[in-house]
Amino acid sequence: MPSLGPRTLLATIALTTTLTLTACDPAAEAEAPPAPPAPPAPSAASATVSAPASSTSPAGSGKHTLAEAATAGGLTKATGAGAVSDVPVDPGEMRDGMHLVVADYNRAGQTSGRRILFVGVDSVPEDPNKRREHLWRGLIDYALQNGSTGTPTTAKPYQPGPFGGSLECLSLPESANTTDVICGWSDTTTAAVALFPRTTPADAARLFGAMRADLEH
Repeated sequence: MPSLGPRTLLATIALTTTLTLTACDPAAEAEAPPAPPAPPAPSAASATVSAPASSTSPAGSGKHTLAEAATAGGLTKATGAGAVSDVPVDPGEMRDGMHLVVADYNRAGQTSGRRILFVGVDSVPEDPNKRREHLWRGLIDYALQNGSTGTPTTAKPYQPGPFGGSLECLSLPESANTTDVICGWSDTTTAAVALFPRTTPADAARLFGAMRADLEH
C-alpha cells in the first residue's frame, strides 16, 4: 500500500470530516426541498359512475283514456238483452272530454249467473283517488242493495300493472254473497271499479289488472 505524505493525509482527513458533518447537519436537511405529497386515493363516491341526466317517465305518468273492449283480460263483453243497459253506479260529475265506460263481462264459458260489472271514467279533473272512492262507495251500495256498511279503507293494495297508479281490492263479508269482491284502480287521469262475484281478492286483483290492460290506453 503506498504511503501518504503528512500534507496529503491531513487534507484527506479534513475532507472526510467536512462530508460527515454536512450529512448530519440539521440545517443542511432543512435547506433540501420537501418531497411532494402522494396523491390521495380515490374515494368510493368519486369512483362511482354518475347516473345519466335523463330517464324515462315512471309508469302511470301521462294521460290515459278508457274504451270499451269486446274482450278484457280474457273475459267476453256481454251483449244483447241480458247486458247491462243503464248506469248502476253514479260516476260523479261528467265534464266535456270525459269518457264513461260501463260494461259487464262473462268469464270463459259462462252462459248464466252474475257477471263481472265494470265502471270507469277517464280525464278526471280532480284527484283520481277521490273519484275512485266515489265509484267504490256507489258500487258497494249497488252490491249490497243500498245497505252499505263497508268502507274503502279496508281494501288491500295489489300490483297495479304497467300503467302504474294504485289497484286495491276488498271483500264484502256483510253481503249476502260473502265471496263477492270489489276492486278499484286510479292513476293520473283515470279511475275505475269492478264487482267480481264469487272470487277471492287476490284472484280478483289479478283479473282486474288483466282487464285494465285491454280497457285503458
